[in-house]
Amino acid sequence: MKLPRQVFLFLVSFFALINGWAQDKPNIVFILSDDAGYADFGFQGSKEFKTPELDKFAKNSVLFTQAYVSAAVCGPSRAGLLTGKYQQKFGFEENNVPGLMSKNGITGDDMGLPLDQKIMADYLKEQGYKTAVFGKWHLGNADRFHPTKRGFDEFYGFRGGARSYMPYGTENQL
Repeated sequence: MKLPRQVFLFLVSFFALINGWAQDKPNIVFILSDDAGYADFGFQGSKEFKTPELDKFAKNSVLFTQAYVSAAVCGPSRAGLLTGKYQQKFGFEENNVPGLMSKNGITGDDMGLPLDQKIMADYLKEQGYKTAVFGKWHLGNADRFHPTKRGFDEFYGFRGGARSYMPYGTENQL
């Protein structure tokens, strides 16, 4: 499967959870890649994409080779992963893109991971971890859905989806 470079660069969506007391507990770094195929990384056999740093990281880490998402699109997959539940159980079945979550009357910035859902960051903070998320959030644009209001200590990235990591105006130069 040949992946467009824009999509490949989009995989830089990182969910990283960082612990300040490594001597007491292990650090946890979780990387979620959107829109990537199974063999789109060097450590998974890609001959097309060179991923030397990810390859080194994978060699010295726990690698989940039989993990599957619970939805075909990114927003609900993230919601399912962060809550540990099937996202259909709490009404996050579609990407939070205007026009798609309208069957429940949810529109615009009101589309997001329901606030009554406890997420991974909440559980990790209870265990004394410091938490951070980097990259694409895509679980709600309204301020009430912001990652730092959902249990994460730090956030650097963008709240929506479909954002290239390339500087504006360079997307067609690839």
